[in-house]
Amino acid sequence: MNNFNEQVVRRVNKPKNLIIKIVSVLLLILVPTTLFLLAFATIAYLIYVAFFVFIGGIYAVWYVFSIQKVDFEYSVSGNEIAKVVELRKRQTMCKVQINEIERLEKDDTEIKKMRFLKTFIAARDIDSKDENYFAVFNSPAYGRCLLVFTPNEDILNGMKPHLNKNIVVQLFYKRKMS
Repeated sequence: MNNFNEQVVRRVNKPKNLIIKIVSVLLLILVPTTLFLLAFATIAYLIYVAFFVFIGGIYAVWYVFSIQKVDFEYSVSGNEIAKVVELRKRQTMCKVQINEIERLEKDDTEIKKMRFLKTFIAARDIDSKDENYFAVFNSPAYGRCLLVFTPNEDILNGMKPHLNKNIVVQLFYKRKMS
């Protein structure tokens, strides 16, 4: 019988996300206000345009705020781990065959020296070195890939029976295999 483990991780908001939100609200206020003020100087028709731009801007600001919230869902089922991204639509980010993972490490010093054709970042906080795990695997679509993710103990224990024995010894028992 296959085990099924699942974890939902919310991405941490960075200062960049806050700046995007502030700029979108400022644009929501400034653009219709400018059109409204221009209506007094030129034609009164711009008052209606300003109103509709404001209504459309409310939707645009809501959309910008909603896309800033990203959840990553890790699902370990049998020999496969899948990442699902976003709240509104469930879009599969990548699927990894666990038994095809070449390296699974918590430290990225060796990983930084390697080259990858595709990098999947599904971590809670990319700057947090304590929580992130780095998995190197070969994808039929992309070639050699890197997955950066933040699994909990249940996800790691669900992966453990399918991982290469050298990875299990190194990661879980803190020993080096020769």
